[in-house]
Amino acid sequence: MKEQNGNGFAPSIAQAIEEMKAFQGDSFSLERINLAELERRTGVSRSRLRRLKKNSFQDLPRSTKGSKHTVTKLSGYTGLLDSLLRQGVKNSSVVLERLRQAGFEGGATIVKEYIAAHKHLIPAKRQLVAAQGNRGRRYVTKPGEAYQMDWGFTDVLDYNGQTYRVACFAMICHHCGQRYIEFFPNARQENLFIGMIHAFQYMGVPRFVLTDNMKSVVLHRDLDGHPVWQKDYEAFMQTLTFETKLCKPRHPFTKGKVERLVRFVKDNFLADRVFCDLTDLNWQALEWCNKQNGTYRRTVDGAPQKIHETVCGERLRMVPEDAVRFYLCPERKISFDGFVNYEGRRFGVPYSYPGATARVERSGDLLRIYSADLKVLLVTHTVTWSRTDSFCEGQYESLVQPEEFPTAPVQTQILQLPKSSQDLSFAKFDFDKEDQV
Repeated sequence: MKEQNGNGFAPSIAQAIEEMKAFQGDSFSLERINLAELERRTGVSRSRLRRLKKNSFQDLPRSTKGSKHTVTKLSGYTGLLDSLLRQGVKNSSVVLERLRQAGFEGGATIVKEYIAAHKHLIPAKRQLVAAQGNRGRRYVTKPGEAYQMDWGFTDVLDYNGQTYRVACFAMICHHCGQRYIEFFPNARQENLFIGMIHAFQYMGVPRFVLTDNMKSVVLHRDLDGHPVWQKDYEAFMQTLTFETKLCKPRHPFTKGKVERLVRFVKDNFLADRVFCDLTDLNWQALEWCNKQNGTYRRTVDGAPQKIHETVCGERLRMVPEDAVRFYLCPERKISFDGFVNYEGRRFGVPYSYPGATARVERSGDLLRIYSADLKVLLVTHTVTWSRTDSFCEGQYESLVQPEEFPTAPVQTQILQLPKSSQDLSFAKFDFDKEDQV
C-alpha cells in the first residue's frame, strides 16, 4: 500500500490496515476491507472511511485549498483600515478598536493578516542621521518613590478648517507604570500645576518627580551645578512636600517611561480621535487611562492599577485639598469692561465685586469665578467653548434716574403722519422716479 500522507489520522489508518492484513493473511483485500472493524480500531467515522476508501485511504488535498473568499468579515471596512495604515496606525489592537466602533464583528487574526499584507501603506520610519551613543544605565526605584512627567503636543483641525495646538500633560509611575494624561490649551505653569495636582489626586503624591529642564520648573544652575528653582514651583513643591529631580540636558532617554507614554498616546489614543471640545477630550482620556491601567502588563507581571493600589499605595501620600485650592484656581485681572480671560475666552464678572483680580476654576463644563481670597463665589458660567463673550447678570451698573408718570388718566390723543417729500428744483432730473411710476 502507498505511504499515507496525513492530516493527523491517516497514519493511524495505515497502522490499523497493516494489523488487519497481518491477521487475515492472504485473504485480506483492500477493496473488501471491513469498515466496521476499521472504525473500531481507528475511531474514524464510517462515512469518512467510505470516502477515503475511494482514494485508497489517501487523504488528498481539497480542490479549494489555497483559495480565498471574495467576501469576508473585513469587507466594507478596508477603506477605514487603509486610512489608518496611511496615518501610521499599525497597532492591531488600536485598529481593531476603531473597526469595532464602526460595526466590525470579526476578530484580531483577520486584522493582523490584512496589516501584514498591506505594509506598503504604512509611512516609512524616520532614519537617524548618525548612530546614537551610550544611553546610560537603567535604574529601578522603590514602589511609590518616583513619578515621571512631561508635555506632549498635537494639532487639532476644527470644524471651520482652522488648526490650533493643544498640550498633553503626561505622568507615569516609575515602578508599576500607572499613567495619567490630561489636555490643556497651552503648557503654561498654571496648567502644569493643575495637571500635577489632578495626577496626584488620581495616583497619590510620591517622594520624587523626575522631569526635564522646563522653564516653569528651573531657571538655571549655579556654579556648583545645583538647580535654581522657579520661585512659584519651589513654593508648589513645599506645599505638596515632594522633591524634583532634573534630567541631564539633551538626554530624554533618562525619563524614557514618560517619553514612551507620550509616543503611545500619539500612536494609540490620538490616532483618528474625534471630540467635541476639550472637556470631552479629557473625559475620553480618563476612560483610556482607566482601561490601560487595568490591562495586564508583562513587564510588571500584572495590571498597573492593582499593583499601584496594593504595593505603591503604602508609600504614597494624599493631596492636601485646602492647600492646593489656590493652584486649582488661577488668578485673573478684571478688564475695564468687566471680563476675565480664561483659556482664550472672556467671562463676565458682576459689577458689585470691588476687587481688581479674581480667581477662576473650570470643572468640566462649569466655570466658577471666586473672589481673590476664594471666600466668595461671584458667578458660575456654562462653558460653551464659543468665541463670543459670556455675560453675567449684574455685570454692568444700572443707572437709576427719577422719572415722572401721569397722576390722572390720559385722555388726549394726536395723530402722526409720515414725513412728506419735498420737491426740490433738481427733482426733475430724478429719472428713477419715472421708472417707478
